[in-house]
Amino acid sequence: MKIPLILASSSEFRQSILKKINLPFSSFNPEIDETALNCETPEQLVLRLAEQKAHTAKKFYSQGLVIGSDQVAVHQSQVLGKPHTKPNAIAQLRQFSGQKVTFLTSLCLYNIEQNKSTSLVEPFHVYFRILNDKQISAYCDIEQPYQCAGSFKSEGLGICLFDKLEGDDPNSLIGLPLIRLTQLLLAQGVDVLTANNLS
Repeated sequence: MKIPLILASSSEFRQSILKKINLPFSSFNPEIDETALNCETPEQLVLRLAEQKAHTAKKFYSQGLVIGSDQVAVHQSQVLGKPHTKPNAIAQLRQFSGQKVTFLTSLCLYNIEQNKSTSLVEPFHVYFRILNDKQISAYCDIEQPYQCAGSFKSEGLGICLFDKLEGDDPNSLIGLPLIRLTQLLLAQGVDVLTANNLS
């Protein structure tokens, strides 16, 4: 692959997902203000943040395809942040018991040289089991999901919290819509399958 691939994120989850497509990439921390604007919808928020993260790469790189992404959880029209503490995580999971939570994961692919980007938002729906306080507390103690929007890690024991999942790409729930990313890369002339066979 001739053009560098750059991930505008320091998230270990996003880096781990991106490694699945087996292309070399560099990464950086975009360090942007993620505060929502007045009257901004959840979709507008995640789209704007993904685009800002990707475009921040101009400060550090002169060329490359930059991947920006962001995620929010939405329950009953309320945007949910990271819990940071066990009491907050317990409160979130109590609120979700028997409920549907929608995760909106944004993706922006930005071509630095062309100064052009393509952006989208991928929804993913999570249906929670009815959970009791003992189950919720035990889960929090085991996985300590305090830096995760929604207070769970679906790639781990968090899968036991759900009745069902609905969405096109399970990677988007973890933080990066990989199926859509490969489509955007292909539109930029990067075929992931043939780029992995350069011998």
